[in-house]
Amino acid sequence: MIVTNQEIEQEADRLFRALLHVDCEPGRQWNLESCHRIAPLTLEINRLKREQDAVILTHSYVEPEIIYGVGDFKGDSYFLSLKARESRAKKIVFAGVVFMAETAKILSPDATVVVPDRGSGCSLADSITGEDVRRLKALYPDATVVCYINSTAEVKAESDVCVTSGNVYDIIAQLPARRILFVPDRLMADNVRTELKRRGVAKEIVSSDGTCIVHDHFDPAFIAEARTRFPGLKVVAHPECTEEVAAAADYVGSTGGMMKYVKNTAAPYFLMLTECGLVGRLQVEDPEKHFIGGCRLCPYMKLNSLEKVRDALLAPRPDQIITLDEDMRRRAARCIDRMFELTPKS
Repeated sequence: MIVTNQEIEQEADRLFRALLHVDCEPGRQWNLESCHRIAPLTLEINRLKREQDAVILTHSYVEPEIIYGVGDFKGDSYFLSLKARESRAKKIVFAGVVFMAETAKILSPDATVVVPDRGSGCSLADSITGEDVRRLKALYPDATVVCYINSTAEVKAESDVCVTSGNVYDIIAQLPARRILFVPDRLMADNVRTELKRRGVAKEIVSSDGTCIVHDHFDPAFIAEARTRFPGLKVVAHPECTEEVAAAADYVGSTGGMMKYVKNTAAPYFLMLTECGLVGRLQVEDPEKHFIGGCRLCPYMKLNSLEKVRDALLAPRPDQIITLDEDMRRRAARCIDRMFELTPKS
């Protein structure tokens, strides 16, 4: 692909305007020079998208140059699952983690779905298999099986309904069964028990033992210290955190919910107890807000890069192309469709 100097200048300017407020880790800085370096790559990716009738779905936790440089849709798991369901594109590149790409294939079976790095797993999704779920179902035959969206296609296929961090409480509250088998997140199950008890909803929640390697390390002592150092601080946490962290936070919610809360809340400082990519998005979209340290990097999400996105479009390896057994896909699709049916309409 031959691009002119003028095209590179215009693309670098576009990228710089999008990324100038993002704080990078040491050794990286978004300035006009760094945007010039990636401009030929983002131009190439966006050209390949047009030529291949492709869309790029980008989770909020991936690097901002992917989100704002080449992404067509950005958001949390629920929003991106909707976009995958609505997509009529021939190819979907999912810049996130593998279970998300599997969800896209479940919901858009006629599309070619590719993942930039097959190693981009998830500690939650990788903590349980379909066989594990079958064993748990044998132990609790009267339970309705609820799987968090951070699970593999084979786990979804063994479950009755899928949930996200944004709709988990409302969906479980609606289910007629008293006993709920919740997989794979033990800490989210703890928060579900607490919230449903607060709502006066009687459920027995049985969970498996997975946790998120980003969210399970946050510490309530750190929150207390931060509140002392930064008067007026608002603490924002994800329900994959521990009960103690959730109890100490000002707001607990999904990735999309956390973004909405910060944008709509006046505070001198925010402490985001989640993956650092969300802070990057907020720095772009609400640059007047001030964030203190505390977020953590997800090593799986950070395996995505512009170069890998380009290669997934240009010449994907067989392992990058998501393939699913059709019977399993159909059963997983029923599980996800049930989520859409039960999610309250906003």
